[in-house]
Amino acid sequence: MKSESKRRKLPVAALQADKLACDFREVRGRTQVLAAPLSPEDCLAQSMPDASPTKWHMAHTTWFFETFVLEPSASGFTAFDESFRTLFNSYYNSVGDQYPRPRRGLLTRPSLAKVQEYREQIDEDILRGLEADAFRPETLAVIELGLHHEEQHQELILSDILHLLSVNPQSPVYRQDLPEPTFQELAPLTWHVGLEGIQGLGHPGVGFSFDNEGPRHEVLVAPHVLASRLVSNLEFQAFMEDEGYSRPELWLAEGWTLCQEESWQAPLYWQKSDAGWSCFGLGGLGPMVPSEPVSHISFFEADAYARWVGARLPREAEWELSAKEPGPEDNLAESGRLRPNGLSSRGELGPHQLFGDVWEWTQSAYQAYPGYRPGPGALGEYNGKFMSNQYVLRGGSCVTPRRHIRSTYRNFFPAHARWQWSGLRLAKDA
Repeated sequence: MKSESKRRKLPVAALQADKLACDFREVRGRTQVLAAPLSPEDCLAQSMPDASPTKWHMAHTTWFFETFVLEPSASGFTAFDESFRTLFNSYYNSVGDQYPRPRRGLLTRPSLAKVQEYREQIDEDILRGLEADAFRPETLAVIELGLHHEEQHQELILSDILHLLSVNPQSPVYRQDLPEPTFQELAPLTWHVGLEGIQGLGHPGVGFSFDNEGPRHEVLVAPHVLASRLVSNLEFQAFMEDEGYSRPELWLAEGWTLCQEESWQAPLYWQKSDAGWSCFGLGGLGPMVPSEPVSHISFFEADAYARWVGARLPREAEWELSAKEPGPEDNLAESGRLRPNGLSSRGELGPHQLFGDVWEWTQSAYQAYPGYRPGPGALGEYNGKFMSNQYVLRGGSCVTPRRHIRSTYRNFFPAHARWQWSGLRLAKDA
């Protein structure tokens, strides 16, 4: 009976491996497409400690598959290059030492060509194992995790290269063929009553999820309303013109100190001239589009704006209970815009723009759900170790792959972070 059970399960495992092989080619290929417009110099440079060079992202995502898939699986495993174990380890202390993050831009060697060779070799080894159905079910799960991990780094490649290009006084363009921004009438903001009472929160456990999305549990949700859309550039400009960056009563203490020390006067990438405000994006420097959602703001700026209008940021449970799943109308990476888009719908039927455009800051601290336990081994360090001094963001952005985002997805960043496509939606107590 035991051998018969194994025979019945084999076709399912083979189908899973076939699908993973297709997904593997697609995801790994997309990273190559994102890096294609960049010069070798672009791929090496690092503009700040929070960002990493594109070359490092390409190598690190490959290191993940080599370290957590091939090394435990392959008999007589030989590393592509032993030095890569340290150079491209991000933060996995269980694996070994890491090269300091702020100095990744100093790694002129290995060359970009060598990193490409590394990717090709590891891809070949992974695909050979998938096509031969040589990996155990638990290893297939790690490959799936690695693909979602790479999609996270695809977002980081774009956010990090945007920051790098922004510090160049030539205002260089990442891609010349990006769609022009759409200037349209700003949809009115309306309020929608959210679910309240005892509600279920978290991933149900069917299909892929990161460990921080569960376990599913019950929460008590107070009466509240959510805004129909994201806060726009035009509305945030009104906050600026009302001296929002100069009024300490609107700011949390840490945010006010940071605002003064760094002389914040506008969202990151906004530039003022006699002609008005411009914004720098992946398509270069262009006029600020009033109807587009404001982006590249910190938690502190989002919170200050919400206080200014007499509202607050949503709690992550309130956001999740209003969200379903991303639809074809949502502005995610596949739209090809690579910038937020204004909302043309009035949103009478409920909150819009819940997926895509910009990550939405919530007022919820990033912490473990009740019953959460990190997994064993080095992969247990993936999410749990960061549950301190961070805030949850929801919904994805204009550079988030569609297959990567869902209603239970919990992104997280420290309150000062501005270089992501991060914005806000308003909420109020009912």
